[in-house]
Amino acid sequence: MTALLEAYTEKIKTSEIRSDAAQAAIASHLDHLAQKLETREQRGTIGRFLKKNSTAKGTYIYGDVGRGKTMLMDLFFANLQVKAKQRIHFHAFMQDIHRRRQVLREADVVAQIALDLAKQAQVLCLDEMQISDIADAMIVGRLFQALLAHGTVIVTTSNLPPSQLYKDGLNRSLFVPAIKLMESNFDVMSLASPTDYRLGRVKAWESFVTPLGAKADAHVQGIWQRLTDVEKGEPCEIPVLGRNLHVPESAHGCARFTFADLCEAPLGPPDYLALAARFQTLFVERIPVLKTSQRNEAKRFVLLIDTLYDARLHLVASSAQPPERIYPQGGHRFEFARTVSRLQEMQSAAWWGQKIAET
Repeated sequence: MTALLEAYTEKIKTSEIRSDAAQAAIASHLDHLAQKLETREQRGTIGRFLKKNSTAKGTYIYGDVGRGKTMLMDLFFANLQVKAKQRIHFHAFMQDIHRRRQVLREADVVAQIALDLAKQAQVLCLDEMQISDIADAMIVGRLFQALLAHGTVIVTTSNLPPSQLYKDGLNRSLFVPAIKLMESNFDVMSLASPTDYRLGRVKAWESFVTPLGAKADAHVQGIWQRLTDVEKGEPCEIPVLGRNLHVPESAHGCARFTFADLCEAPLGPPDYLALAARFQTLFVERIPVLKTSQRNEAKRFVLLIDTLYDARLHLVASSAQPPERIYPQGGHRFEFARTVSRLQEMQSAAWWGQKIAET
């Protein structure tokens, strides 16, 4: 048994994870890939560049949130005995690419970036690949093609198969060659586990915490780390009607905001719908008690919760008061009664999944 499979089996033995046939199939595939890469390194064929006609294809793992995609990729990366390797979140990767483009002055800047990257990493692991804007869409295809030409093997995770990336995006036809490139050069594998394991890390009653303060902040931070496996998420931008909506932190299907970010800023239904389409869990921190004069803030909060409720999203929130005391008086108090009811329902075990109440 190799190091990767030993590590995976040990996680099962220690009850850190459950035995899962879909995960085991991906682990076996990544194990074979690791063996190929390590064998070539031992033979001296990886050194500065892999051979262009290498038999080691990249791997594209997709599936719903919480199925174990990142865990498997991280096991692969941690146990891979190859010196020139890099593991990075896709958003951070693209930010680095854009930074390099601004610095370099070469005629074919993407080709130069790919050359530099290939020198640093002959195995590149990209977590949570998503294409949300035309700038990234235009770069990814050319960049991947150049990296493959230099022999870099790419392992990536995503919630979507390649064919669904940048769906309905502006000028998506220009991204289609990149999709075909991935489908031809990567082993595209679906992690079709029926269980969202991350949800089992949160008890339903923990999802709405009061009052505000250091204890509440620590509580929310703990849930964030249980759901995302990271201390701090990556910022990202979501295109909405020709502009960008800034997301302060995002990771593994979760997005994190303050109440001020979402309800004091001039946002509306298109923004909240875009968030609901992109994420599965929303963190909204530091909800205040709303004054009578804060009609706009109250209205936005009503719209936000209605949108999350209709999309069946999970909500983790910290608030100065329980739902029924957030907006005791004001012009939208009758609408807010529905919001209170929905907030209470969204804390239930049934909303999060019945088993969560038992964890």
